Amino acid sequence: MSVMIKVGMADLNVCSSPDALTTLGLGSCVGIVLYDSYSKTAGMVHVMLPDSTKIKNNENVAKFADTGIDALIKKLLGIGANRNRLIAKIAGGAQMFAFSSNNDMLRIGERNTEASKSKLQSLGIHIIAEDTGLDYGRTIEFYPETGQLHIKSVGKPLKIM
Repeated sequence: MSVMIKVGMADLNVCSSPDALTTLGLGSCVGIVLYDSYSKTAGMVHVMLPDSTKIKNNENVAKFADTGIDALIKKLLGIGANRNRLIAKIAGGAQMFAFSSNNDMLRIGERNTEASKSKLQSLGIHIIAEDTGLDYGRTIEFYPETGQLHIKSVGKPLKIM
């Protein structure tokens, strides 16, 4: 019997097959899945903001791309994942509201995506699939048994990556 483990906003979790992970309502947030296909272990983090160094009193490491990915790797290693086998799939980072401005505060989806990619690159973790940007929300489910990421969006066909 497999369990679908929910990952909340600014949250992270890990699992092993046959269990799976899901996070709901990724708008400007980015969902990052790290996966070890050999041990069939996976982790997911739902990041809200790009950079923890810009915020004081930051208790919640999962809220930020820079600290959330590090915390997720640590938790994955604890359930048997091999650091050298980790690959990534990412989704989200939408621009949810239309406006004409170059104000960085309003480009949060784009900044979350850039920060997530930059952090993964600095750790040498290859992103093998990505569904980011545009102007709609996403709900994602990841299945370590198959390595498939299912992306659901209102009014759009199911995407499997």
